[in-house]
Amino acid sequence: MPFRNDSDGRDRRTALTAFQRSVKFKFKNIALLDRALTHRSYVNEDPSCIGNNERLEFLGDAVLGMVCASSLFKALGDRPEGDLARIKSHVVSEDTLSEIAMKLQINKLIKLGKGEERSGGRSKKAILADAMEAIFGAAFLDSGFDKAGTLVLSLIKPEIEKVLLDKHRKDYKTLLQEYSQKYLHCYPSYTLSQKSGPDHDRTYWISCSLKDQNYGPAEGKTKKEAEQAAAALAFRSIVEGGGQDAKRILSIGKL
Repeated sequence: MPFRNDSDGRDRRTALTAFQRSVKFKFKNIALLDRALTHRSYVNEDPSCIGNNERLEFLGDAVLGMVCASSLFKALGDRPEGDLARIKSHVVSEDTLSEIAMKLQINKLIKLGKGEERSGGRSKKAILADAMEAIFGAAFLDSGFDKAGTLVLSLIKPEIEKVLLDKHRKDYKTLLQEYSQKYLHCYPSYTLSQKSGPDHDRTYWISCSLKDQNYGPAEGKTKKEAEQAAAALAFRSIVEGGGQDAKRILSIGKL
């Protein structure tokens, strides 16, 4: 039995049953779902717990990639490989998967060790995205590729549609780098301006420099988030806004 025969065990089973209803997928072996939602930090602190979700995550990553690639290939037969790759990259990204996980309230279901709990593990994108992939892997082991694929597609199809409608969260660091390399023949650089707060709740301020212009600082809960925010400021000002920065760069013949 994967759950203790006490109130905690019964509560755990009830929560996982509710989760299955929310995603319209019923596990024949609910222990697989429980393991998919068990972080290694929990196992490290509880010797009686058998296994964490890392192997399931490895498997789920492959299932997710195949389902996404197949769906894009069938639906977008006229698009070149580069377009398909860019769409897939967004859909299977840590940002997208962690957003899906939050919507499904997976952050409330993950078993974490006390240390990881104190450090804000339930809101860490990497942990949430890994758990999402582990669920896909568990579904594959439990019911096979076709049924697992149906589950995966039901969750990622709205994200694919967002990209096609240009309503998705953009990777501004990549956009800015590609744009500046092609038209300005240089690369943006990022500088940490300030950081504050304890290790488990830190905020970073980062500026982006391109040619002789600085943008920011912009803030984020991680350096990666702050860099994305700074890149967004630069890209929107130069490319999307067509403002003074774009005119300045045009005036020196770089575009």
